[in-house]
Amino acid sequence: MTLEKLLPKAARVNKFIPKSKFYEKTNVNKQIKDEFISKIQKITWKYKLAESTIGINKTENVTEIQIFDIELKQQYIPKKALKIIDSSIPYQILYRFSFKNYVSYGISLKKKKKPENYYFSEWNNEIDFDFDGTDLEIVYQKIIKSFIRVPFKESDNFTKIVQKDKQVKLLQAEITSIEQKITKEQQLNRKVDLNKTLKQKKKELDMLLEQDPNNDISH
Repeated sequence: MTLEKLLPKAARVNKFIPKSKFYEKTNVNKQIKDEFISKIQKITWKYKLAESTIGINKTENVTEIQIFDIELKQQYIPKKALKIIDSSIPYQILYRFSFKNYVSYGISLKKKKKPENYYFSEWNNEIDFDFDGTDLEIVYQKIIKSFIRVPFKESDNFTKIVQKDKQVKLLQAEITSIEQKITKEQQLNRKVDLNKTLKQKKKELDMLLEQDPNNDISH
């Protein structure tokens, strides 16, 4: 279901935001400025989720959630530019990226208004967002959980879910690195040791990804 159907008209903003607002007023290097200019076509502030627009109470940590539509010049998500946008705006932001017929979504896990970790969907992978909740912090957590693919129970603590996702990503990166080392390694003894480590890391990953039969991940 599209965002237009999920959110009330009162939440619509549809306001164009000049890219220069982010890279001219902040001390960014040439590389980041170039990313804004060469990768981003247009930034539109599409929706504002707040007490006044969707009738859901704010919390100390989440007072508003913004939704930005970023039209791209190529099928590439400008992650360095996103960090500047997130650091410049003291609210949580859900991004919708578009390039021709391709669409992707992204959001950062913000703590004390600082982006710590990013989550992105695959291109043209539908996400069933749920913007209902007892408060905006619950809504924000539900948005982030919709990006997480590791198994979890809805009753699980949010911090626990995020930590598990981090562990899985770290192990996946370690496994890839070890596999590359094995391919390049010439010494047999070293290759045997690397294979032992690889087997252990894969076992750890399997344990983290093990699906509880009572666990519903159809979120």
